[in-house]
Amino acid sequence: MLKDNKVCNITPAERVNNVSEYYFSRKLKEIARMNIAGKQIINLGIGSPDLPPPAPAIETLRAHALRADEHGYQPYTGIPELRTAFSAWYKAWYNVETDPDTEIQPLIGSKEGILHISLAFLNPGDGVLLPNPGYPTYSSVSHLTGARLIPYDLKEEQGWYPDFETLEQTDLSGVKLMWVNYPHMPTGANAGMELFERLVAFGRRHGIVVVNDNPYSFILNDRPLSILSVPGAKDICIEMNSLSKSHNMPGWRMAMLASNARFVQWILKVKSNIDSGQFKPMQYAAAEALRAPREWYDEMNRVYRGRRYLAAEIMHTLRCRFDEKQVGMFLWGKIPEEAISSEALADKILYDANVFITPGFIFGSQGERYIRISLCCRNETLQEALNRIQQYIK
Repeated sequence: MLKDNKVCNITPAERVNNVSEYYFSRKLKEIARMNIAGKQIINLGIGSPDLPPPAPAIETLRAHALRADEHGYQPYTGIPELRTAFSAWYKAWYNVETDPDTEIQPLIGSKEGILHISLAFLNPGDGVLLPNPGYPTYSSVSHLTGARLIPYDLKEEQGWYPDFETLEQTDLSGVKLMWVNYPHMPTGANAGMELFERLVAFGRRHGIVVVNDNPYSFILNDRPLSILSVPGAKDICIEMNSLSKSHNMPGWRMAMLASNARFVQWILKVKSNIDSGQFKPMQYAAAEALRAPREWYDEMNRVYRGRRYLAAEIMHTLRCRFDEKQVGMFLWGKIPEEAISSEALADKILYDANVFITPGFIFGSQGERYIRISLCCRNETLQEALNRIQQYIK
């Protein structure tokens, strides 16, 4: 009989050594310990919407969840009603035509979609272009696939757009995939049609699949755009979208991708071997949410505008500079020159003022001199955070 519980001398797969624990995972554990100690931390770091989804979506979920025949496994492609709703949403808001049967694929969140797409297109050693700064999951998933990571810099002086001259001079041999994200997270930079046209042309010229991750186009943004509105874009592009931000449904894990039928079929091959579909009542509810009228979006953005004003006051108090034209549910600001680093400033505010903001370094080296504030909390909470920081600054 074994007398101890020592772990056997087993080593993990190499891919585990190539990624680290997500920054927010580590930091939230620290914040939890601080809260247990009575610190009452105000969290302005996470972009998890606190507003409710459209009310008809909740009622639809309730009605269908009460049915005894809607609790089984569902098709990997999602129910037809959901695909049709996504397709109609793209036509109504982006003026993009899609075939709901072959060009739309529901996803259990776009974070999972990043994995499905990467596994469908990347062999070990294939190149993948990653925005810097950018969503960290693009890099971590690329590491997990064994791909060759090629960051491309986004800089404030260039509007946080790719430098196409530099990209053209880069060795693109073996590059299969390029991740873009407009409206951009974390910087809030918005895309115009000219940028999308250049990205489509770049992908076509080099045989690189361009994936636009597009969950923020309805937040503080008067003109939602899709890269798929560029003629011929579906031939070389994939677009992901999500109800997490646009409809305040982050915990529902309702997202989608759209592309040409061949790309969608390849991704479905991967997805069908990983998950077992989504809860049917939630799919009906998501379809209902996608039918929300313009007035619903307008009310959501009225709330975000009030929060944005208070977040700007926090930035001013910290003497951070920011672009007023940002869109999305965050405010991105450049830290003052005397600040040592974004992490040092964020930790100082956390430990001295009991307010957590996101240091920009976690999004890549080009984010080092920036911080990010989430708008996903009530005005009262933002005001309290402002009061604490003003007291700390004094």
